[in-house]
Amino acid sequence: MAKTRAGAQLTIRTAVVQDVAGIAALVDRAYPNMSTYAVSTLKGQISNFPEGQFVVEYEGDIVGYAASIMVREDLAMAPHNWAGITGGGYGSSHNPNGDWLYGMEVCVDPDRRRLRIGERLYDARKALVESLELKGIVFGGRIPGWKKRKKTYPDPLDYMEAVKAKKVNDPVVNFQFRQGFDVHAILKNYLPSDKASGGYAAHMVWRNPYAVDVRDSVHSEAAQKDVIRVATVQLQMRTVTSFDDFMSSVEYFVDSVSAYKADFAVFPELFTLPLLALAEHRLAPSEAIETLTEYTPVFIEAMRKLAVSYNINIIGGSHPTLADDGDVQNIAYVFLRDGSVHAQEKIHPTPNERHYWNIKGGDEVSTIDTDCGPIGVLICYDSEFPELARRMADEGARILFVPFCTDNRQGYLRVRYCCQARAIENQCYVVMSGNVGNLPGVENMDVNYAESCILTPCDFPFARDGIAAECSENVETVAIADLDLTDLSWARAKGTVRNLRDRRFDLYQTQWSDQ
Repeated sequence: MAKTRAGAQLTIRTAVVQDVAGIAALVDRAYPNMSTYAVSTLKGQISNFPEGQFVVEYEGDIVGYAASIMVREDLAMAPHNWAGITGGGYGSSHNPNGDWLYGMEVCVDPDRRRLRIGERLYDARKALVESLELKGIVFGGRIPGWKKRKKTYPDPLDYMEAVKAKKVNDPVVNFQFRQGFDVHAILKNYLPSDKASGGYAAHMVWRNPYAVDVRDSVHSEAAQKDVIRVATVQLQMRTVTSFDDFMSSVEYFVDSVSAYKADFAVFPELFTLPLLALAEHRLAPSEAIETLTEYTPVFIEAMRKLAVSYNINIIGGSHPTLADDGDVQNIAYVFLRDGSVHAQEKIHPTPNERHYWNIKGGDEVSTIDTDCGPIGVLICYDSEFPELARRMADEGARILFVPFCTDNRQGYLRVRYCCQARAIENQCYVVMSGNVGNLPGVENMDVNYAESCILTPCDFPFARDGIAAECSENVETVAIADLDLTDLSWARAKGTVRNLRDRRFDLYQTQWSDQ
């Protein structure tokens, strides 16, 4: 039986007074050449607006901090300096009736920069703005590269335009642009202690697309969407020279789809089979699978690190694993961006898997809670058993992920047609990810056929053919789609057909052994 393998190692939460010492130490590490905050100042920030102060914890240490207040628009958009608008840093100028969130501070542990901590903090602020229905976020941003280029760009605004045009590289400003901020103006004498910026700051603004005035002005229904971005990786089977060589190809795709701000990346079933190329001699099928299980601990740790580092949830295809009772199971590991690891065993091994690889079926199916809501995972053949998907839908899953591995078009179409049926009958999204290419020398893994895709129900809000995105057949590539959960809510409540609601519980029901 597969269980959760590890809890969250990275968490983002609102700050509490007990965090003050850790936050102060973090500020010292992040800004060694600038004065740190007094304990009383940090306490004031937390006390004046508890919901607006965020910390990121990694393995028990505070590695990120963001401080914010609410201000009125006339103050937010007018010329100002840091001390004046923040109440001397205490946050005492916080106005509960404000219509903009003002960013007082963001700092990140310099030794933890590959964890995308800054991005997570900005996302937390945006989520707060949306929940409070504010107009957006505004702050004075450092421009630490300007002073060195002052002769070329005597006006800091010209410098900002050069950075935006990619004529100049300023990592701090580039990061803010990537987060969707734009320059409103230049603030003079904003923070005199910031010598690298010459005391100047860029007056940065991000406008909330969900704000009523923005929504009405652009007449955009999209502003009301609850959207999750998913990416399916259609992976080429290839010979590798080491475990690190294998992981580098995996990281390439994780890096690529994370650049598109995907919430999920999905890999194919048994995508770790290239590791068998590392064997010194050709192995019999059952021997090969047992050998592959030896990679389980290092595989889990490497994938967990990718999920955290790239701030993305990863459906890690599937990987043969030796269970506690000695059976070999085909298990899909789910690596969440908070560092937690979950597992879903394949319930129905195919006759081929049972015969050649001696793989045993699991006995537990359940949803997995993520920061995008509960999801379900069905490994290949499991998608052909409608009871499993129905249980996950009943548990709240609106997206089902199906890593698959098929060797010919007939096998692929069995999985594809069943996944489309699961999307229709459960009024949910289904994301398929398969292998392509071949692995010479690996028994029972000769060729692969795939046309990975992202499927939707068939009704008016969705794509015409029930296909949100689709890969070209039998080539290594990626397909990405934005999946709107509000469309599912509409379909379930007001759709042309309402499969979940219209079930005849008076005539039939599925009884599970654990109920």
